[in-house]
Amino acid sequence: MTRAPEDFLSVLNARSQEIFRRLVERYLDTGVPVGSRDLSRLLQVELSPASVRNVMADLEDLGLIAAPHTSAGRAPTQQGLRFFVDSMLEVGAVDEDHRSQISRQIEGTAGRGKIEDLLSEASSLLSGLSQGAGVVIATKADMVLKHIEFVRLDATRAMAILVGQDGQVENRILDLPPGFTASALQQASNYLAHYVVGRTLAEARRVLNERRAEQRAELDELTQKLVDAGIATLSEPGGNGSPTVIVRGRGNLINDTMASDELLRMRQLFDELESKDGLLELLGDAERGQGVRIFIGSENKLFSLSGSSVILSPYKDANDRVVGVLGVIGPTRLNYARIVPVVDYTAQMISQMMARGRKG
Repeated sequence: MTRAPEDFLSVLNARSQEIFRRLVERYLDTGVPVGSRDLSRLLQVELSPASVRNVMADLEDLGLIAAPHTSAGRAPTQQGLRFFVDSMLEVGAVDEDHRSQISRQIEGTAGRGKIEDLLSEASSLLSGLSQGAGVVIATKADMVLKHIEFVRLDATRAMAILVGQDGQVENRILDLPPGFTASALQQASNYLAHYVVGRTLAEARRVLNERRAEQRAELDELTQKLVDAGIATLSEPGGNGSPTVIVRGRGNLINDTMASDELLRMRQLFDELESKDGLLELLGDAERGQGVRIFIGSENKLFSLSGSSVILSPYKDANDRVVGVLGVIGPTRLNYARIVPVVDYTAQMISQMMARGRKG
């Protein structure tokens, strides 16, 4: 049965908690199961290896630690790691070197690239700082428009050309009302450009709906129909609702020393990321939660097969809306205390750059 952290806190006395904490910290640092003799040397109070073994036996009975394979030492279980992360993990601030590196690289990319370049840089940065795989999962962003134009294709169809402030270009085909003239097409383009440029389509649609009475006075009936049809068609998500996934540093998680079944599980994880199965659910979790989320082992079905830990933090757009998550995928013995603030600070920087880009 899975216990809540407060259950373990009520069961374990101070000495047991200290032994458990030291064991987990040592394991996360070395990746090697910890024996009672080594553990007794790490404790602040003098305690014999035999006494430590007795406490370790109690911890094992509770399901917090276990002996991997034939090792004489003990390592935290998934339940033990969750208890440690929720109740004992001490997370400090990002150290100054990492803070400077993150700020320099993110701001440098934001100054010269598109949003995709910014997110790709964030993924590479997190991979390098964690020695794991950096991952960014982004919703299809609402494009802030720089230019909009209608181009007639034939008597019944026109193409809407949308250019975003980040350089992104989209083309959409829409039907023309019967009898539509070239001058009416130009008038519709000019009218939409006045209200759409500098806004997302959703924002523009809201403004145009609020100005419905004024529109009737300014536009003739055919032009009004094209404006209405155009904004409705352009606002449709179409096939663009699928999230974008950027993964950097896969090689950090796959090496020649891994057993074949471990390799297979890790490759399946990357295949699932590419196929985007379960990503919308993960984005939903991030939108409902606040701050950094840590998934250990099987706690999230997307990562359960690989047995990985995932540290994720949401980032927001200029409207304070969660538009994606970024973070690190790694083994369960990640250095959580160091990586959690790095992921959190990187997400804050991305949010700031997106807000700054919108204002600019």
